[in-house]
Amino acid sequence: MDLLKNKVAIITGGGRGIGKATVEQFINEGARVIIADYDEESGHNTAKEMGAEFVKTDISKEASVTELFNFVFTKFDRLDILVNNAGILSDSTLKKLESDQFDAVINVNLRGVYLCGKAASEIMIEQGSGVILNASSVVAHNGNFGQTNYVASKAGVIGMTKVWARELGKNGIRVNAVAPGFIQTDMTAGMPEKIIHMMGEKVPLKRWGTPEDVANAYTFLASDEASYISGTVLNVDGGVVV
Repeated sequence: MDLLKNKVAIITGGGRGIGKATVEQFINEGARVIIADYDEESGHNTAKEMGAEFVKTDISKEASVTELFNFVFTKFDRLDILVNNAGILSDSTLKKLESDQFDAVINVNLRGVYLCGKAASEIMIEQGSGVILNASSVVAHNGNFGQTNYVASKAGVIGMTKVWARELGKNGIRVNAVAPGFIQTDMTAGMPEKIIHMMGEKVPLKRWGTPEDVANAYTFLASDEASYISGTVLNVDGGVVV
């Protein structure tokens, strides 16, 4: 299929996990993909493996984001899709949560989405079209123990998504968020088998999701198949929120 034929897409955090699966899906659907990742090794390796471009990027730093978008616009003269996928964790209960932990997560997960979204919108407004997809999480809906910083960032992403959909719609730009649930990634691989099984049993579909499940959602929302969908949050969680 060619759902994204000749579309130019930036995928942040595209070196591994959900980001890598999204890179693969987008390329399979005909997109030209730029991986923006802070991890140089995984970013380079995935780009080489998939046939993508790689730009080392710290999305929490404005200068680094500017460099990324200047590279993309200079090389391709357009930007059709931004997937704000990059994110980090630094979990702790409120009592033990240090301010630097809080700031680190907010700077990547929220400030980074803002910086990339703003840079993308400037290009997309000029061309009169584009799609921005933001990574939230099901924990943004109901909170989660020990994740003050992470939940705050992901709830903020939902808020920004809705604001941008209102502001940018007149310019032909659609903005949506994807909220994954329990997804099997490198981050969860080290969890005890007992915990993995217990969490899986809480899911109505009785299984963890895969990175490909989330990549499928991104691919659909990025495509013209979703041309009348904007300002929404798509839960990819096997029914957990229900």
